[in-house]
Amino acid sequence: MNMPIKQVPGRRSRRTTAAMTVGLTVCLTAALGACGSGSGSSSSASGGSTSGGTVGVSLILKTLTNPYFVSMEKDAKTQAAKDNVNLTVAAGNADGDTQTQITAIDNAIARGDKGILITTNGDAVNAALGRAKQAGLFVIALDTAPNPASTADITYATDNEQAGKLIGQYAAAALGGKPAVIAMLDLFNNQVVSVDINRDHGFLEGMGIDPGSKTENGKEAKSGKYTGGKGGTYKVVCHQPTQGAIDGGRTAMENCLSANPDINVVYAINEPAGEGAYNALKAAGKEKQAAIYAIDGSCSGLKNVTSGEFAADAVQYPGKMAALGVSSIAKLARGGSKPSVTSGKTFFDTGTALAATKSLSGLTVQSPTQAASACWGS
Repeated sequence: MNMPIKQVPGRRSRRTTAAMTVGLTVCLTAALGACGSGSGSSSSASGGSTSGGTVGVSLILKTLTNPYFVSMEKDAKTQAAKDNVNLTVAAGNADGDTQTQITAIDNAIARGDKGILITTNGDAVNAALGRAKQAGLFVIALDTAPNPASTADITYATDNEQAGKLIGQYAAAALGGKPAVIAMLDLFNNQVVSVDINRDHGFLEGMGIDPGSKTENGKEAKSGKYTGGKGGTYKVVCHQPTQGAIDGGRTAMENCLSANPDINVVYAINEPAGEGAYNALKAAGKEKQAAIYAIDGSCSGLKNVTSGEFAADAVQYPGKMAALGVSSIAKLARGGSKPSVTSGKTFFDTGTALAATKSLSGLTVQSPTQAASACWGS
């Protein structure tokens, strides 16, 4: 969640996950390398490669204060050690810090790296990525495609619309035909982040409600009938921005309860927004009235499913995105073929799953314990 970048597909800004301070030193190579600051760019040993030799790869993240991206770094390092890759890790100092990412891209070119994995902080990095491609580096976007998507050679990401659809289907089935009074806790008020739109629309589609637009949130009919599960009537009482953060989620939920105190279904763009919503519901004595449906799949989020704070969570795999990226560039540098997109999609889909404590007919559900085997964060 978190977070923001334009265009399909994408997370998080994970994209939408609330920032968590992580005291962290970045090791620059997969085996024996120098270490530097967790933000900014770092240099590794020789980035060149021969057949079967060491391959230089740069992992350039949004920040290293977000557990979602820390998980990418961790799994990328593990894969780099397996693939004899010199991995250089760099990150912006904050969401939106494109200049630090641009510097890291230019350093990768100068070092002779064979490829770049990047969760971009914005369109300002596009020209630098273009220079990297012209220099022969293979560019893989992680989590969210750049704008335009062709800025990268390929994107490895979760299908965020499908993630939203999974929790929407679960919410509809859990209602058992009862009226739905719905709060939509989105990322922002503007319509520029694909993650925001895809997850919102997916949830509504899973509920059996027409989003009313392919490009904007809040265009659905505000009342009518949902067709998911056994079907029933619905009201959408609010669309509130959360910035993908706990505080934002609480404020958004408070505003929604002011609009209608009978809310019984809460869609949350990510887990931090869902946590904030739960805090507001608990303060109002309504935590048992409303079911919260979130997206992310962090280890802490799955604990909230176990405790009952979340009714369901759509889980995603950021570490898998990064590990596959490292492996793909290593294989390509050693004469292998270029990776290809998932059939029928414009990106390589790294998967999503539905986690809940209660199984419902017609839905494939993982228990929180099962989902925790691949969770990220702590």
